[in-house]
Order: sequence, then structure tokens, then C-alpha cells
Amino acid sequence: MTGLASAFRTLAVTAAAGLLAVAGAVAAPAPPASAAPEPKAPREFVALGAVDRTIIQEMRYTTAHNFVGEPVDGYRQPLCILTRPAAEALHRAQVRLLARGYSLKVYDCYRPQRAVDHFVRWAKDLSDERMKGEFYPLVDKSRLFADGYIAEKSGHSRGSTVDLTIVRLPALPTRAYVPGERLVECYAPREERFPDNSVDMGTGYDCFDTRSHTDDPRIQGVQRVNRQLLKGVLAEQGFVNLPEEWWHFTFKPEPFPSTFFDFPVARRSVAGH
Repeated sequence: MTGLASAFRTLAVTAAAGLLAVAGAVAAPAPPASAAPEPKAPREFVALGAVDRTIIQEMRYTTAHNFVGEPVDGYRQPLCILTRPAAEALHRAQVRLLARGYSLKVYDCYRPQRAVDHFVRWAKDLSDERMKGEFYPLVDKSRLFADGYIAEKSGHSRGSTVDLTIVRLPALPTRAYVPGERLVECYAPREERFPDNSVDMGTGYDCFDTRSHTDDPRIQGVQRVNRQLLKGVLAEQGFVNLPEEWWHFTFKPEPFPSTFFDFPVARRSVAGH
């Protein structure tokens, strides 16, 4: 009987341990849910380099050389992404420019909504004026929304808008911006403002000043000729210029005229397209 009692006691202990293990398994907290995958671009989007490798890309918002003064949210890699019709239209314009000894150079293409949100937060922080000396020297930062320089939505987020310029070939390298370096007004003479390997357009890129208006009467001579060359060659391919910015063009008709995307600027966003 002693052996039987011992055996029963062993079975009881084993069963209890099993029940505790089961209970513990049920009560254990569930592992945290994995983060939702980031959105990818629709198949209508493509990396510009997959359509035309000769167009120069100098993607400013992946760097600190922009009006915010730091890399902008959503720009993971220095990559131009556009809807395919816009990219193919740029290729056709590039072919015409190459025949004349020039190349297009893009500064910004598709822009995720999170980048626009970054601009909005920056514009509301009136204490951050680290890049004022170059990009908006004559504009009070409190006026950026009212004057139309910053908005809560951007046509770039629809994928068919591009900021660009023209470079005479052979293209010389543009030196890197050094954070903290002395800033010069974006409308200063070409030999004084931050160096750019583009032709002289009268102002630098993203210059918050009325001299950036494509047909500003103060822009004359070779500067005006250069602006009209850019505008003309792109208009032939279906691009419409924003009159307030000589560098800003939108391909028409837009494949996504009312959709503002937020996938990051990264190769994975258009992988396989």
C-alpha cells in the first residue's frame, strides 16, 4: 500500500505541475504585434534611374542643405521616384537637351506626406531660423503659410511633380554643404551664392523670394534665357510650370490628381516595378 500511495502522490504532483504549466501558458502575455509594414508605391510609380540614367540627381532633402537645415522625414535614400508617365516625359526632354549639350538635374521628385508634415512643423517653430540667411532672407518666418511658401499638402505627393534645373555638359561636381558654414542669400550673384553646377537661373533652388517667379521682370539676359529653355523643353513634353517657382513642374494629365501618398523615398518602395 505504501508503494501505491507513493505512486498516487507522484501522479498528483505531476498532474498539478502540468495544470500549472497550461495555466501559465494561457496567462502569459501575447508577444507584441509586429509593426505594420510600410506602404509601397503603386505599380504606376518608378525610379527615374530605371527610365533614364543620364538625368543627374541631386536630392536635396536627404541632406542638411535645404531650408529646414536637416534631412527631411521620409527621404531614406537619394532617389527620384515619379509616376511612369512623368518619368518617361522627362526622358524625352532629356534626349532633346543632350543633343544641345545640356542635361536635366532633379532636386526633388515624389515627396511623401510625412515630409510635408515635417515642413509644416518646422514652419510653425518660429525659433528655428538656422537657414534663413540663404533660403528666406527677406521673408518673416511667420508669413510662410500666408505667402504660400509652405502648405499642408503638396502636389509632389501625387507623384507627377518635379523640381529641376539644367546643367551644361560636361557636368562639374557640386561641392558638399558643410552644416554651420556661412550662408549667402539665394538671390545673390551666382559667384557669391552657394555653388551649383547648373546654369545660372538668377536664384538658387528653393529660394523663398519673388525673384524665383519664373517671369520676374528683374531676371533678364542669360538668366531669363535659361529659365525659358527649361520651361520650353518641358512644356513640349506635357509639363506645366508653377509661375512662382522657376524649378517646379507638374506633368499633365496626372495619373493620381487627388491622391497624396506617404510611402518613403526608398528603393524598396518601387522594388519590382
